Amino acid sequence: YKSEWHKGVIGIVASRLIETWYRPTIILTESNGMIGGSARSVAGFDVYEAINSCSDLLEQFGGHMYAAGLSLKPENLEAFKIKFEQVVASTITEKMLTPEIEINAVIDPVDVTPKFYNILNQFAPFGPLNMKPVFATYGVVDTKWSKVVGNDHLKLSVKKEEKQLNGIAFGMGDKFAKVQSGEPFDVCYTLEENEWNGKKSIEMLVRDIR
Repeated sequence: YKSEWHKGVIGIVASRLIETWYRPTIILTESNGMIGGSARSVAGFDVYEAINSCSDLLEQFGGHMYAAGLSLKPENLEAFKIKFEQVVASTITEKMLTPEIEINAVIDPVDVTPKFYNILNQFAPFGPLNMKPVFATYGVVDTKWSKVVGNDHLKLSVKKEEKQLNGIAFGMGDKFAKVQSGEPFDVCYTLEENEWNGKKSIEMLVRDIR
């Protein structure tokens, strides 16, 4: 909660926080003396029912299992935060807290061409109701050029059937041992266009490695 946040973007922010932390999330702001917000949930957890369990502290609420809106008086904020945390902690399961990534298609590096990327961009603009497609490539191996960079990020260079594909895996430096083991592994990602020294290339924005 912050009183100065713009109410037009809090739903998008809640969705982004789900991607980062994978926990039921409520973002709250203040408008006209009332606190209002948006809730988003993770697979299998009914955030609407969790909010309903706190209804005695709310003025209004509505929505469905995975997204909801609510409003409350400022004096009820702290009590609501405590009760919502208690409700979620007592009803959510470990399985619900394990992120799942929906794969839209399985492709190989040979499929990643400028023509393919241009076709993908015809589906733009991408956002919460039209997410970028997530691809998986199975059985890739390290080209020996992968390395850990910056603050525990993994700069990835892989190949399959001699076709190379590069990308970045933010915060996945701990996967480096698996990558450089020489054994095949799987990777899922979205595609981004990178420009360096005037040269454009299509690269992976890695979501997970297994």
